[in-house]
Amino acid sequence: MSTLSSEMESQNSNLLCSICWECFMVPVTIPCGHTFCQKCITLHWDTKIKSDIGPQCPICNEKFATRPTLKRNVSLSVLTEAAISTGPSCRESPMRGSEGARAMLLCDRHKKPLVYYCRQDKMSVCCECGISQCASHDKILLEAEKENQELLLERKSKEVEKLTEATQKSINELKENISQAKVTLQQTSTWVNVKFSSLIKILAEKQEATEFFIEKQKEAAISEAEARLAELEERSLVLQQSQGQIAAVRTLSDTELIKESQVIEVPRFKDIPTDVTANLLDRLNGVTDVLSRVSKLVSEDLEKAVTTAVGPDKDGSPQDKRPVLAVVPSPAAPCNPGGKEGLSAYRCSLTFDPRTANGHLFLSQENRRAEHLTSGPRPVPAHESRFDHTWQVLCFQGFTHGQHYWELEVSKPWAYLGVTYENIPRKEKGKRCMVGMNDLSWSLQLDEHQLSAWHNGRRETLAGHSQHSRIGMLLDYEAGTLTYYGDGQTRLHAFHYAFSQELFPACWIGEGVSITLCSTN
Repeated sequence: MSTLSSEMESQNSNLLCSICWECFMVPVTIPCGHTFCQKCITLHWDTKIKSDIGPQCPICNEKFATRPTLKRNVSLSVLTEAAISTGPSCRESPMRGSEGARAMLLCDRHKKPLVYYCRQDKMSVCCECGISQCASHDKILLEAEKENQELLLERKSKEVEKLTEATQKSINELKENISQAKVTLQQTSTWVNVKFSSLIKILAEKQEATEFFIEKQKEAAISEAEARLAELEERSLVLQQSQGQIAAVRTLSDTELIKESQVIEVPRFKDIPTDVTANLLDRLNGVTDVLSRVSKLVSEDLEKAVTTAVGPDKDGSPQDKRPVLAVVPSPAAPCNPGGKEGLSAYRCSLTFDPRTANGHLFLSQENRRAEHLTSGPRPVPAHESRFDHTWQVLCFQGFTHGQHYWELEVSKPWAYLGVTYENIPRKEKGKRCMVGMNDLSWSLQLDEHQLSAWHNGRRETLAGHSQHSRIGMLLDYEAGTLTYYGDGQTRLHAFHYAFSQELFPACWIGEGVSITLCSTN
């Protein structure tokens, strides 16, 4: 019986459609030799054509130029009908007990393999569901839909991966910026504390020296005044004695009165000044003038700056707390060592960076001289560091600490000389790219009629001589000062700021003007 059963099972397996896994219903054979139910192969090809896939065999994948004409396999039809009428039902698929059937999901209603995916109902269906319930729906082979979804998942995975990378990059940038902000804020705090401490120390020292000077002057003035007072008191005694003599003469007889009155003389004295402090006040005029200006700076200008920096806005939220100490009037600037000998210790060698030079500027003398050509711009290679529209050039060398001094020779007074952070705008049109016209840079403007100091587009007109062919610049990074010197080392101006990034010397050069970086020799 077991042999017979096996033979029948083998025979029945040959009568199953490989699409629906049921006994053939109107079996048809296609040109490659494989046989399917007429409805199954028709539905399969109808589904494929919706995906722009031509007719091909589901088993051997042989492709056909046109859809083959389906002809009934008469012999297989006879065998199928005989198997149904004489043997166990071939609809009980022998594959259901095998690994292949166990791996294939079956329709809960028809107990047939799920071979299609209905896009309208968004569910997997068997061949019979596809014919009876989803005939007019958009269907696709389950395996093809799986491949489509796997491709979609792959694209989603890549998109998520890109978003993850971008998020991680943002996290890293934010962490770096937080660290940089901590350093910058600490530098600013240190700089402010050092400035206040230094100012307090200097004021205390000058106060002590001035008090000592006043005390000495007071002692000398009082001593002199007391000597004059003693002399006046002595004179008063002499006058009292004279008055007594005159009174005594008045008591004499007429003859004796006439005789003695001719002998009496009125004492004559030189004038003794009674003022005490006039000379002292004259000598303290310079001190009182400086104290008046410093008092105004501290009580008015500094108070306004601090109020603007830390005061609440209209909504009550704190405003930007960056120090508003960019431009400090000259009287408050520290006195740096003057003269060539004092500044020579900080001399440094600079060269212009040709990558930054605007096309109107021509560099020569081993990049130590920059000239604004009157003939128009030269063709220069494009570079991210170049100033495209601004007549400007930076130096190669930058500074993050220490004291540095350099000098520049200017052929005509039409230039801006200063320092800038590296991220100054370079591609825009207008003044925002110019050194001194943004919050990233500081500059001294040379003009035929006057000198001006610039920072963040704010201008401070400077007093004094404006014609200087050589300008010296002293940068003290830690102290936060940039000091300018004119011909003969005349101090012109000083900027105060809590520098937080690398500073590069910068020059804006007017038409027909040349600037030369002086040698350290």
